[in-house]
Amino acid sequence: MNIKLIAVGKVKEEYYRKKIEELKSDINYVHKNRIEIIEVPDESIPVKQSTPVLEGIKNKEGDRILSKIDKNDYVVALCIDGKPTEQKKLKELFVRAKENYCSSFVLVIGGSLGLSDDVIKRADYKLSISNMTFPHQLMRVMMLEILDSIDI
Repeated sequence: MNIKLIAVGKVKEEYYRKKIEELKSDINYVHKNRIEIIEVPDESIPVKQSTPVLEGIKNKEGDRILSKIDKNDYVVALCIDGKPTEQKKLKELFVRAKENYCSSFVLVIGGSLGLSDDVIKRADYKLSISNMTFPHQLMRVMMLEILDSIDI
């Protein structure tokens, strides 16, 4: 089964990029799954921030994310109000998606403002990694480490 990791913005730090490529190669080779990392452009956040402007930014980023998701994909959105989930559960979700002949297993990581309501509504499962906040670039590494460790 194909795996897509869709994330807002580019990874700027070289050490994160190297680790992401290493993990991607491991998953593709060892686990025999094709993983695709899709980066959608982020929006710049103006100094003067009003709620409508921030929602507009999230919606633009959300539209870009949704354009990368196919109708038959199984979507897991990483979001604050998601369910705290053990690695075993993530593997169960992957197996369920495979059994239901989904096109791809998709993990979605939002930008600094989070995910739009439309992306969250599209998700088949809402996942919370932790109550703590992590840099989005590090979250990509963490999700790939988890995928690599659960033998998908």
